[in-house]
Parts: sequence; structure tokens; C-alpha cells
Amino acid sequence: MTTRDEAGFDSVDFHFDPMCPFAYQTSRWIREVRDLTGLTVNWRFFSLEEINRAEGGKHPWDREWSYGWSLMRIGATLRRIDMALLDTWYERIGRGLHVAAEKPHEPDTARRMLAEIGVDPGVLDESLADGTTHDDVRADHLRVVEAGGFGVPTLFFPDGQALFGPVLVRPPTGVAAVRLWEVVTGMLEFPNVYEIQRPKGAEDSQLILETLRPYLDARDWVSVDRGRVVDLPGPVR
Repeated sequence: MTTRDEAGFDSVDFHFDPMCPFAYQTSRWIREVRDLTGLTVNWRFFSLEEINRAEGGKHPWDREWSYGWSLMRIGATLRRIDMALLDTWYERIGRGLHVAAEKPHEPDTARRMLAEIGVDPGVLDESLADGTTHDDVRADHLRVVEAGGFGVPTLFFPDGQALFGPVLVRPPTGVAAVRLWEVVTGMLEFPNVYEIQRPKGAEDSQLILETLRPYLDARDWVSVDRGRVVDLPGPVR
């Protein structure tokens, strides 16, 4: 099996929005890489609600409860305690929304999921009462924006480079997962290669639709289509 030294990096910062179905699929892959290689994954935030905010609309930090943003504020509290808690939180709410069509973006469901991972549900109220959790999420979000990023998953590497993607469904496992990691990190050898994309035919579109079905059934927001592969959460109440 490939070692951390052979892969070239022993850590990566993974920016996500828990509402994004493609970030969730990629998170499944990066966890597999971590388990097989010893890679350290540092979970960071990004807000699709903010990046897709309509002109004149409220910022997510101006709302009492704002779907992905509020879930990330809970994640910020957990990350201060232990990155592993944020990892577990993201896995639970991601699996809930994107596999089981649950609604972690509803406060009562979020409280239940906190309890399921062994965390006091009161952490939700604690996080919302602490204005500095806004600061943590906003700082991570701005890091991506200032690097020229527009969505998730966005990966930051120890040498300062950043890549959007990989965007995938049916995340590879085992040797194939590590091979994809080698392909992705190989892109860093070519800093002036900015984009590569696979055309999607009818069968590809159907596979993507089938994979996203739980998310599409559970979402309570309008998706914004800016001509990208990702289905982006848009305006919220």
C-alpha cells in the first residue's frame, strides 16, 4: 500500500459545506485514503449559502438558523475540542442528508444526531449563542474565496496550493482510492493547469441523479445552477 511519503503529502485541508452532495461523496473517498495511508485530514468550512446569496439577501450569519452555516457553527465548537469530533459530526449529518434523506438542517434533527454521536445536544444552543463560531466559519470560507475558489470540495495542501475537487460519485475504495489520491496530488506538479473535466452523457447524468436522490428528496432550499457540475444550495429562509 502507498505510504504517506510516496503520496507526497501527509496532510490536507478539506473544505466542505455539509449541504453539498458532491463534497459528501468526496469526503467518503478522502476518509478511505486516510484509513489506508495515514493521511491527516483537517476539516474546514465553506458556505454555499453565502457564495450563492442573492444581492440584497441576508448573510447566513444574520439569520437565527441558517441550514449549512448553523451546522458548521456546531462543527466549529466541536473542532475546538477535537478535530475527530468534527469528523464524526460531518460524517453523521452527511450520511443523514445524502444517504438516508434525513434533515440535519432542522434543529431537532441536529440535536438528535449530536446525541447519536455521544455529544450533549445542548452544544447546538451553545454554538448558536457563541458569536465567535461565526468567525470560525467565516474565516474558513474567506480562505477559499481569497484563493479564487467558488465551491466545494476544495483541498488545500501543505505547500499552499489548492484544488477544487475531485467531483465524483461512487467513491473508489482500496487501491483505487489511493491511486486517485496520487492522480489528484500529481496535478500539483503542474500549477498552470487550471481545469480538466469529463463530458457527461445521458448515462452519467442518470447515475448522478440516482446518487443525489436522497439529497434532492430532503433539501428545503432552491438549488442554484451556475453551469457547474455541482448542485449548489441557494437561498434559505
